[in-house]
Amino acid sequence: MDAGRVLDASFNRAREAARVLEDYCRFVLDDRFLTQQVKQLRHGLASASQKLPQRTLLAARETLRDVGTTATAGNEYERTSPAHVAIVNLKRLQESLRSLEEFGKVFGPELGRELEAIRYRSYTLERAISLGAVSRERLAAANLYVLLTRSQCVSALDWTIREAARGGANVFQLREKTLSDRELIECARNVRQWTRETGTLFIVNDRPDIAKLCEADGVHLGQDDLCVKDARRIVGPDALIGVSTHSIEQLRQAVLDGADYIGIGPTFPSRTKTFDHFPGLEFVRAASAESSIPAFALGGISSTNIAEVVAVGAKRIAVSSAISTADEPEQAARLLKAALPD
Repeated sequence: MDAGRVLDASFNRAREAARVLEDYCRFVLDDRFLTQQVKQLRHGLASASQKLPQRTLLAARETLRDVGTTATAGNEYERTSPAHVAIVNLKRLQESLRSLEEFGKVFGPELGRELEAIRYRSYTLERAISLGAVSRERLAAANLYVLLTRSQCVSALDWTIREAARGGANVFQLREKTLSDRELIECARNVRQWTRETGTLFIVNDRPDIAKLCEADGVHLGQDDLCVKDARRIVGPDALIGVSTHSIEQLRQAVLDGADYIGIGPTFPSRTKTFDHFPGLEFVRAASAESSIPAFALGGISSTNIAEVVAVGAKRIAVSSAISTADEPEQAARLLKAALPD
């Protein structure tokens, strides 16, 4: 009966916290994937509770004489924002799950193991929800992302960056595949200086080590590059990590892995990179509806087709030749920026 009383209260707390988180992901984040993940966790809790004799749980319940109903902490009624509500309830969920796991063992090891697995899932969700909130805030104004290779720019790299920034570009990625490491780090340090001067973000493609050494704002990873976990060990907790995704499954994995933003595409054939497969506009549509993580549609996007990309739900784009080969990068950036939703 004593264990049943603890389990009854803890199941109630955990399910209530999960419902709060589900509402946050659904109504505040408008995030289909995270909403589904929390819903599945909540259903897992319900399934685990059914393995206990329900009569025992109800018989053990004693709300009227529960000494904890009058014991409150000083900040119990303080919530500063919806994000704060989510953080508090993530911790409440995890604490409840730990209590459930320990007292559930009284009713058998299988229940303890099942609840342990749910607790581990809650830690992954915490990272996705909490890191996602920081990424959304940091990238809130970033919607025009420019990928640059020095040899493909019709003018000097520094001039291209400054002109594109004047036109509204927010993020610049250095994508150099043929430079030696010494040449790459020298080029990256120059780009870091120019992006600081223009107040824009700087991302290094593929190389977290170079990103760390040149104090870039982050690194972008392809599906065959280092995983997010290994890149994070190099660049640290504050750097942005982006991941290229070409399917909904890859997008979902990137979110759970802790990516700060994603690239979605390729959308159209590109003048600067070849692809074997084109997920196209349908993937942009599906990805835009699936997750609220900052997502940049990429691949062959230009002023002539950007309307098609926006029409399927894209709010951010990444471009290369549309800027790097333009005689007037500032004007090219302005045209692209004007076509994006506010």
